[in-house]
Amino acid sequence: MASHRRPKPAGRARISILTAAAATAVALSAQAGAHADPAPTKDQVKQQVDELNEQAEVKTEAYNAAVEKQQTLQKQVTQLQDQVARQQAQVTTVQDTLAGIAVEQYRTGGIPQTVQLMLSSNPDVFLGEAGRLDQVGATQADLLKAFKDEQGKLDQQRKEAEQKLGELDSTTKSLKAGKEEIQGKLAKAQELLNSLTQKEREDLAAAEAKAAASSQAAAERASRDTPRADLAPANLPAGSGYAAAAIAAAQSKLGSWYSYGAAGPSTFDCSGLMQWAYAQAGVSIPRTSQSQAGAGTSVGSNIANAKPGDLIIYYGDQHHVGMYVGNGQIIHAPHTGAQVRYESATAMPINRIVRV
Repeated sequence: MASHRRPKPAGRARISILTAAAATAVALSAQAGAHADPAPTKDQVKQQVDELNEQAEVKTEAYNAAVEKQQTLQKQVTQLQDQVARQQAQVTTVQDTLAGIAVEQYRTGGIPQTVQLMLSSNPDVFLGEAGRLDQVGATQADLLKAFKDEQGKLDQQRKEAEQKLGELDSTTKSLKAGKEEIQGKLAKAQELLNSLTQKEREDLAAAEAKAAASSQAAAERASRDTPRADLAPANLPAGSGYAAAAIAAAQSKLGSWYSYGAAGPSTFDCSGLMQWAYAQAGVSIPRTSQSQAGAGTSVGSNIANAKPGDLIIYYGDQHHVGMYVGNGQIIHAPHTGAQVRYESATAMPINRIVRV
């Protein structure tokens, strides 16, 4: 019979160890609370907000590319659907002709086999049998061959339309996800700003306004000190006279607010402003900064090579773009919360300079 032993009472040494461990845990917990991360300063919040805005701009250019792809796919789908409708009409016309011939043969005592074959849903069967049936005329055989060809075109066009519709659906979902990601980053930036006091928010807004005003004043001073002949069409590279009109269009939007995915006429993102400005000059350029990087002739990345009207593409992933206006300045739409303004052309890392 098994014996039931009572547990040994905890020794003093063991109790002391447990008590010490508990005390240590409490002390560490209190210490952790005492050394909790302090609330971020105004400057730290600004840095985080700037980083989130830049991340949002990267996503914005990807979003713009998805919008462009969606629009292209939608046009292709519409064209394919129109082709399918026309092809279906063509197939129906040939089919009706064949049916009419078959009915007439039957009415006048034609061979039922021929009628059945001509009305068969499988044109290959008829073509295979037509060769051995003396009663089948060349006209009927030619018509059925035409029906087979037209039906083949119709099937191919339907297949292409279905493929494009699937691609369109995938792009639309990607577009929705991209939009949500941008909105999430902007919401996080706003949440950080909301964590500041009213005065701190006002200070940041004032600093942003001051930066924009200072940049514009610098450009105006340079304009007074240096003759602006470099903006005259006659002094631009051959064939680039429209650059002056694009610059004038961009300058007319100074003070307009940045808005992701916007391409004018009242709000803009970086590439949207470039596309809109050049459109006013009668020149079509792509929608995204990455595509705009290939929209003309690359003249390197040295600002000394830049001419007014050139597009300056920034960062390794080419997610930002501005327009060179001369005197070391660009005009661009910076980021969420900022307005279209002048800025030093070398304020950001230049990826390449493109002459449209």
